[in-house]
Amino acid sequence: MKKIIAGVLFTISCVSCVNLESEMYDTINLDMFPKTESDAEALVTSAAYSPFRSNFYDGIFTNAADGIQIMGDMTTDLGYCQWTDSWWPDMLNFNFTVNSERIGTPYRYVRDISKMTLTIDRIKDIPMDDNLKARLTAELRCGRGWLGYLLYDWFGPIPVASLEQLQNPMVDEVVPRLSKEKMVEFIETELKEAAKVLPANYGSADPDYGRFTAGLAYTVLMKLYMHEGRWADAEACAREVMKPEYGYGLVLTSYKDIFTLENERNKEIIWACQSDRSGNMALWQAHVLPSVYPTKNPNIQKWSGYRMPWAFYHTFEPGDERLEVLVGDFVGTDGIRYNESNPETVLWGGALPIKYGEDPDAVGEASQIDWIVYRYADVLTSLAEVIVRKDNAISEEAVSLLNEVRNRAGLTKYELSDFMSVQDFLDKLLLERGHEFWFEGLRRSDLIRHGKYIEYAKRYKGSVTAVDYMVVMPLPQSAINEGKGVVIQNEGY
Repeated sequence: MKKIIAGVLFTISCVSCVNLESEMYDTINLDMFPKTESDAEALVTSAAYSPFRSNFYDGIFTNAADGIQIMGDMTTDLGYCQWTDSWWPDMLNFNFTVNSERIGTPYRYVRDISKMTLTIDRIKDIPMDDNLKARLTAELRCGRGWLGYLLYDWFGPIPVASLEQLQNPMVDEVVPRLSKEKMVEFIETELKEAAKVLPANYGSADPDYGRFTAGLAYTVLMKLYMHEGRWADAEACAREVMKPEYGYGLVLTSYKDIFTLENERNKEIIWACQSDRSGNMALWQAHVLPSVYPTKNPNIQKWSGYRMPWAFYHTFEPGDERLEVLVGDFVGTDGIRYNESNPETVLWGGALPIKYGEDPDAVGEASQIDWIVYRYADVLTSLAEVIVRKDNAISEEAVSLLNEVRNRAGLTKYELSDFMSVQDFLDKLLLERGHEFWFEGLRRSDLIRHGKYIEYAKRYKGSVTAVDYMVVMPLPQSAINEGKGVVIQNEGY
């Protein structure tokens, strides 16, 4: 799948570079429409998967500043960047405005939902195997629902054009943002319909590994329901993903083994961006490592940017094995020992969130290690939360679920008696998720759901500009201008 996605996207992007034959764009040219099964597969791969990449500086999951996971975590207590580029202060200090660089860039993916809508229509009449057509259509619907959820979580409701509107591009019609109710309905419907058709999961050796699955659809549905406070629905989705036929489980050897090249496609991964050094390049190590950090591969690029603030680093319990890939003390290649007491320019922003292992073949900034988006530990800890919220009571099951993740980290298990109240459990679970999922893009949504996003911005980021409406980001000013008074900016911006 790595090569399929990279190859198809590259081929399609380069068609205009080599095809010198003129096309008339004021009429419908039937020769431009897909005709074969392979045409359909190429179209779907491009339309459904191109937004969900971690490709150098492109894709909604890029490791760079445009990536929704990185931007989200940088606004929280566990993320910091030592660079002084103009866009970092807005992110780090909660100075979100309509003109903030990077913060509004995910809005461009609204158009990809439209691409998927048109592609569903374009493949419907192609003569091909019915089961394959159903699966490809389900992939497009999963993509629409997932992208809709990511943008809804970031911006609030967005415009979603109908097929009829898209088929009449010459009509000057501005599509308004959906209501909150219609946005949720759209996401929910797309994901539920996709889950009915998609396979539960793909094995690590399956050539279709990396394509969307029912496991992914239910995971995103779970997140949508948690966003909306629909705890019983979220519980049902989590329990669905935990069924044996999905094949998920925790990597039990060690936390660091989840994120290595040697252990790619492990059973904990629900979905990951398929990375390689030719088309979909992950840049994590390059963004994190300082030049003096010793690596086995001397050819890895080191830019010394991303850090975990010392305040959050110190919330880890002694003996937490997740600290193996959080480096707060090391001897550099220059012979100097760097730590909080002697950070110099290397660690002044905090500890090194290394997390991903080395790519032994990397030359420069690009890594071929898959970039993980969702994993099974997220489902376990989410289920623990929704059980407690639904019943407003701490159960043995909820504690046990939390302990599964703590045990892997080498920590003492919790007992029911360790929690003084429901709120105490939720507070401890929130911190545990921070320790488990740092820089996986979950912290912002977690803090918002727990009602602590703005509070933590003031307390830990020292923000003097953070206010309640900043739980959603501003639409870029270009979207408002193009919206001609129909597309309305989020309140407060």
